[in-house]
Amino acid sequence: MLLVALVGAIALALAWPVPLVLERARWTLRAPALALLLWQAIALGGGIAMIGSLLGLALLPFPGGLDEAVPVLAAHLWSGPLPAAVGVVHIAALAAAGILSALLLLTLAATAVQVERDRRRHVSLVALLGRADPQRPNTVVLDHPVPVAYCLPGVTTVTVLSEGLIETLPPRELDAVLAHESTHLRQYHHLVLLAFRAWNRALPWFPIANRAERSVSRLVELLADDRAVREVDQEVLASAVERIGSAWGAAEASGTAAGRAVVDRAMLELRRARLTAPARPLPPAANAGVIALSAAIVAFPVFSVLTFMSGT
Repeated sequence: MLLVALVGAIALALAWPVPLVLERARWTLRAPALALLLWQAIALGGGIAMIGSLLGLALLPFPGGLDEAVPVLAAHLWSGPLPAAVGVVHIAALAAAGILSALLLLTLAATAVQVERDRRRHVSLVALLGRADPQRPNTVVLDHPVPVAYCLPGVTTVTVLSEGLIETLPPRELDAVLAHESTHLRQYHHLVLLAFRAWNRALPWFPIANRAERSVSRLVELLADDRAVREVDQEVLASAVERIGSAWGAAEASGTAAGRAVVDRAMLELRRARLTAPARPLPPAANAGVIALSAAIVAFPVFSVLTFMSGT
């Protein structure tokens, strides 16, 4: 019972106070890779702890774990009577664990299917409305006055640029933007975002899921900047981000349809400030601490679930 309560307490902590603290932490700007690792550990460990605590509660009347519970429940759940130690709370906890597991897995699958369907539709529209860039493979240029650059992952990746971006940025800054976008593809950021989008869709009433998706979206942008500056000058990328922000500001002020498009100006300003005045990296001890904490957040719930299932 003590282990069940402990896992439940961890599930509650990972569901609310811990993500709030991480979302507001400033060190994440200094180490976005570690922050992203910690967010993934919180999401995975929190889900396992939530399901595990329900499973542990359901299996309390069965000292032998699942090996003992499955035949008893299969034989008596519908025909009865159940053992005296098994009450409504235990059956409800078992049902909740199964429903929550199915909800998370099915939502992940459904989100992946929808994202892939949307990507294919987007690729088709881009191919119809844009033109291939003869100087850059797998790159499509759209006739759009506002600077835009993004990538479409898949078996064949596509990078989309606008005429406005090409006209706004000098060649070196354009190369810096392309390095940023290619990093998203090489590091599979779309898969990370997919998992957090699915979490948000599975639990839309859960405010932390929405906060987590926003925070992870910000971190992958910072990660792409960090990787891009290994290929291009940091000042060049900062200048490109500043030019893009200024161009979007002018478009918004003009009141044109393009100017009314949604753009995260705060994110652009954060990236520019971070590239212009980079903060000191975290000390090695802090790096090791975050890695160890991330491992523990996942390992302890997994160990607990295995313990509940085996009855040891």
